[in-house]
Amino acid sequence: MKILKRSKERTVATTKELRQGVADIIEDVRANGNAALFRYNEQFDACTRKNLRVSQDEIKEAYSQLTKQEIADIEQAAANIRDFARAQRETMRDLPAYTPKPGVTLGHKNIPVRACCCYVPGGGYPLYSSALMLAIPAKTAGVPRVAACSPTMRGTNKIHPKTLVAMDIAGADEIYAVGGAHAIAAFSYGTEQIAPVDLIVGPGNSYVTEAKRQCYGQVGIDFVAGPSEVLVIADETAEAGIIAADLLAQSEHDRVAKGIVVTTSEALAQAVIAEIEKQLATLETAELARASWNDYGEVILVDSLDEAVQIANEMAPEHLEIQTADSDAITAGLYNYGSLFVGKYTAEVFGDYASGTNHTLPTLRAARYTGGVWVGTFLKTCTHQTFTKEATLEIAPLVARLARGEGLEGHARAAEARLKEE
Repeated sequence: MKILKRSKERTVATTKELRQGVADIIEDVRANGNAALFRYNEQFDACTRKNLRVSQDEIKEAYSQLTKQEIADIEQAAANIRDFARAQRETMRDLPAYTPKPGVTLGHKNIPVRACCCYVPGGGYPLYSSALMLAIPAKTAGVPRVAACSPTMRGTNKIHPKTLVAMDIAGADEIYAVGGAHAIAAFSYGTEQIAPVDLIVGPGNSYVTEAKRQCYGQVGIDFVAGPSEVLVIADETAEAGIIAADLLAQSEHDRVAKGIVVTTSEALAQAVIAEIEKQLATLETAELARASWNDYGEVILVDSLDEAVQIANEMAPEHLEIQTADSDAITAGLYNYGSLFVGKYTAEVFGDYASGTNHTLPTLRAARYTGGVWVGTFLKTCTHQTFTKEATLEIAPLVARLARGEGLEGHARAAEARLKEE
């Protein structure tokens, strides 16, 4: 292995100041409710609204600010995401009755959480696609109350109209103009205007991520997400221009996004580096993308595709692209990734917006132990069991012996209580 371009190291470490700052915000919201939300909205976004819930009139106004084509595009993307979410839901079947022996009935049921919050980031771009990726699988799972929130456009009292329209098309039941760590605290603990939820999903900045980390336990979360990343496995048959475009698509997210190419061809590697410079010259987001690529872009030359697969599994990237002569041949060995994109015609950005799969994915090697947000994120698989008297007579002595082996006499007596005749 030879590293032709090395990146800086990225970690999930948080500073003491960040941790304490977020903790203070959470405690403030718990103690002061809406008053704290109003203060933070004004401090961070120059938003002075006092009714945080978005009205139907505001939603109608947002629709009027979009073109017919923009609305149609959001609706088409939503339809694709919804279709795939429904297909996923059909794979999660209840197990109503499994009988391992006479008189014993076991089973499980997939139960949607009662309420969730879909956090849609604002920041430098209106990331309205995230509204679709979060609320649609929640509604498809059957969550009765799907709330959505997003910070307002700085200096205004309004959520970006595209984000608002996307939230509505996705089926959000409630929409709130609030973002940041204080929004996470509000949906975790509740305020006068915001009822708490059971689960919070969605990406955000370092404050949002730290707030999710600190509120976990009081509320469920999808995962702790970091900056975006893509890894491309390529051989000499790949096209440098396509790879460069895909790397820059991730690099323009923010200054700590990460783009990686692992290839068996040094000629391709050098061509990709040259192509990135060429494309940056005409890219509107070049300042941000260049900073990200310069600091966190990485180009790795390997001796074989087997070695490339090994590196990919170790890095566990959020997005993993395969651009080789026989892309299908190496996918069997891959097991650590957020989402997989096979073949040069399969652009990662298709998954970002409209193919149907979800773009809310694990980063910073979290793909080693979790997948991305999907319809199952909003479901709990809960077991149940029923015993007849005859089955109880058989199993109770076994349970009593096992319990006494652990020194738990109360457990043993609870099992044996069923052996007594009334």
